[in-house]
Amino acid sequence: MESFFPSPKTERTARRVYRTREEARADVFGYIERFYNPRRHHSKLGYLSPMEFEARATLA
Repeated sequence: MESFFPSPKTERTARRVYRTREEARADVFGYIERFYNPRRHHSKLGYLSPMEFEARATLA
């Protein structure tokens, strides 16, 4: 997790001003679910991202 926290801080929230805590939470949640999780490499998937893993599985 330590390597995760700089990502949204620099990529997502550094230049934004949120009106409410809920708005900030929704934005960070969207970042995690739509960008970070599908692209980060997972040890359980042979250090492939979920998108790469699924692409290889459909080719096999």
